[in-house]
Amino acid sequence: MEFDTKTPQWSTLDKNSFAYPSARDRWPVILTQGIDDVHRAAAEATDADMQAEGKTIVAELARLKYELQHDRQLTPLPDDGLPDIAGYNKELSQLGELKWFNAPWLFSECYMYRRIQTLFRLSTYWKNHDIFSKQKMATFRSSRFAVLELAAQYRNLVTELENNSTLKSSKTEEELYKAEESVFIDMCEICLWGNATDLSLLTNLSHDDLQKLQGSEARKNSEKNILVNDLKDAFATLSQAKKDGKKERRVDFILDNAGFELFVDLILAGYLLSSGLATSVILHPKVIPWFVSDVVPKDFADLLNALASPKAFYETPSQEDREANKTPIPLSEKELGDLQFLFERWGMFHAEGELAIRPNVFWTEGGSFWRLPTSAPDVYEDLKESELVIFKGDLNYRKLTADAMWDPTTPFAEALGPLGPKSGLRILSLRTCKGDVVVGLPKGKDEELRAMEAGEGPYERWQKSGVAGEGLEARRWAWSGKWAVIQFCDGKV
Repeated sequence: MEFDTKTPQWSTLDKNSFAYPSARDRWPVILTQGIDDVHRAAAEATDADMQAEGKTIVAELARLKYELQHDRQLTPLPDDGLPDIAGYNKELSQLGELKWFNAPWLFSECYMYRRIQTLFRLSTYWKNHDIFSKQKMATFRSSRFAVLELAAQYRNLVTELENNSTLKSSKTEEELYKAEESVFIDMCEICLWGNATDLSLLTNLSHDDLQKLQGSEARKNSEKNILVNDLKDAFATLSQAKKDGKKERRVDFILDNAGFELFVDLILAGYLLSSGLATSVILHPKVIPWFVSDVVPKDFADLLNALASPKAFYETPSQEDREANKTPIPLSEKELGDLQFLFERWGMFHAEGELAIRPNVFWTEGGSFWRLPTSAPDVYEDLKESELVIFKGDLNYRKLTADAMWDPTTPFAEALGPLGPKSGLRILSLRTCKGDVVVGLPKGKDEELRAMEAGEGPYERWQKSGVAGEGLEARRWAWSGKWAVIQFCDGKV
């Protein structure tokens, strides 16, 4: 806590903040879904002891839900063997007698997910159970249209790069630079909007809603909603390092969601390696199931297994298909070839050590990333070796900026605190806005957006239902995922 900003953080007490409806309405739904998942899994278990332990976990999840809904006090976490428990309990002690509806939003939300995981880590038969796993893969399966579209685009781009023909029409060095910059921006914006499918927010996402959030048409329509876009600065950095002939040019991804978003992260990673803008890419997942859809190491295997056997994955009717008496459309030979191309290229990068996975318990601690230099100095020193560290998604943005109540015109570099100027880190944040904290906006932009009428997307319909934003001063525009910021800070200067 002593390394955090003194600017107050967003709180679940504030009914004008997204923190309040998150705690009151979203979290109970997430816990109910977890209860249902374990109940079903326990019913299917053949071992009587596993069944009995599953029922105990269901009861504990129900107790947590009751405490949340009845605004009980947050209690110390039991030691489950991971080193972050001591930090959670120390902070809980320092914050005093916290209750669910009078707590820092960031800490209490992290606490909830961390408490869920203690139930499984302390169990005998359920240690590796991920209550969110089925949701992640079901959502990825529903993303079939966008997956196939991007697979085809990726195959064409990489094939042209390998044949040195992508930019053959460029004649001058300036034309070549602009053409390469344009491709980089397109790839990063694809990666940005992949964050639209965040299961911790889209608790009632329908298949039709999902289609509206994905695909090239949706991305094109959303270009105007990027409020700050620093991608040209990020490209200049990587391009200069390549031009200078720097031998090691590493890019790191601090990951967010699994499924479709992980897929587009790998699309961007593969492009960076094929284009030579990076010589290696390190992917940083969570070590435990987190915020419903966040990436854990197993999610990589699940995704790659789906791509390795796409006919079985996409053509086998799901439960939803069976209930609707639908038969999935078979994949074409071209679609199978595009997916096979992806699988082979990504497998090659991984086998050659150019694409690696590096989980760390720091990413699921309860505090902000302002604490990185002191809480995880080994991670901090390692990230200094990177040319660019890409932080994906809303939670990572909230942690970068300490989830504080900054004036929205506050410079991004200032809101990064110890990770800002002279930190040794070069940071790029790709964030679709799903929370109150936002910085780096032009003067008057927040007021303009507050005054705008909400749209009719899946988030907006939810907001207008009366569940969210009871106060007139709420920054509702920043809750929907409709708007985005792409912000860069060069902490190596």
